Amino acid sequence: MWSTAKAPSLAEMEAMAHDIFGRLPKPFRSLCEGVIIRVDDFPSDEVMDEMGCESEFDLLGLFQGVGLPHQSHGDIPRLPNMIWLYRRPILDYWAEHEEPLGHIVRHVLVHEIGHHFGLSDADMEAIEAAAG
Repeated sequence: MWSTAKAPSLAEMEAMAHDIFGRLPKPFRSLCEGVIIRVDDFPSDEVMDEMGCESEFDLLGLFQGVGLPHQSHGDIPRLPNMIWLYRRPILDYWAEHEEPLGHIVRHVLVHEIGHHFGLSDADMEAIEAAAG
């Protein structure tokens, strides 16, 4: 069985992320209108520096942009909000845990959407802890 197993390519993981996004509740998705979801192998050096990462495997995903609570109709046009999923760190995490890859991708995607909603990491940890 394992001799034929292979990690998904960038395109396959991006398709997986878009499929997972498409199965999220419609009200949740509608608040993400215009958010672009992308997959790359690793964060850029610039992102690693900004986030204070020690290793390219430290970051599974990233929200870049202006979260919903900070947006205004009078804002000048800016780059679209983006969610980055980092394939190699996600695969590394998957290899070390017994969780299915789709669950990990969904968790990272929902976490980054949480940042789009203006939630902090602490906010999301409290929500997850309350949910059990």
